[in-house]
Amino acid sequence: MTKAELVPAAELVKRNGVTIPNESQAYRQARNELLREEFELRRQIERVAELRRALPPGGEVIGDYRFQGEHGPAGFADLFGDKQTLVVYSYMFGPQRERPCPMCTSMLSSWEGEARDMHQRIALAVIARSPIERLAAFKQQRGWRDLRLYSDINGNYSRDYGAIEKDGSDIPALHVFTRRDGTIRHFWAGEMSSETADPGQDPRGAPDLMPIWTVLDMTPEGRGTNWYPKLEYAE
Repeated sequence: MTKAELVPAAELVKRNGVTIPNESQAYRQARNELLREEFELRRQIERVAELRRALPPGGEVIGDYRFQGEHGPAGFADLFGDKQTLVVYSYMFGPQRERPCPMCTSMLSSWEGEARDMHQRIALAVIARSPIERLAAFKQQRGWRDLRLYSDINGNYSRDYGAIEKDGSDIPALHVFTRRDGTIRHFWAGEMSSETADPGQDPRGAPDLMPIWTVLDMTPEGRGTNWYPKLEYAE
């Protein structure tokens, strides 16, 4: 079915035969209105993904980037392995931090559960500025197995690709790179930040990278305004 043949969202609502035990007429009417918006959201997500895939070639990667992985030194091309696309997350766990960022850690813990599947189609690398020994020890502590962690040895990657603030502190960054015909190029980056956040909302990308917020958004409490993941919780 082409874009021109898409069934109107209101018609899709009529095709929905779901009812919930003991629901009221008012509930079903409101739920159907919400369902129509959910159909539109689904289509908007796909439209944005299509626009992203259609981006022209990005800048060539030419910097002196050196990393230390759990199995030895690596250049930037090595992060691809045998894949043609590489997703890199810059983890807020630099040498100046006593402990890593809880939000980054929460997100990466969810990615850990999908990393083995992701690696079937793409390469996924997590880069931080702490020594690899420190990263590997924390990985073991968290029980991560499939995330591939790398230390940014000379810090050049982190500086060039927006993972260091002017004061030297860490900021998270997500980048996608491609390798086509032997040339490595930047493809896409998350560019939403605190400067572009909507009023009353925490900075977030779209779609949100953290599944926890997607789940909480389905609840009456929502994601809230003053709760964030922690590295540990009291028993």
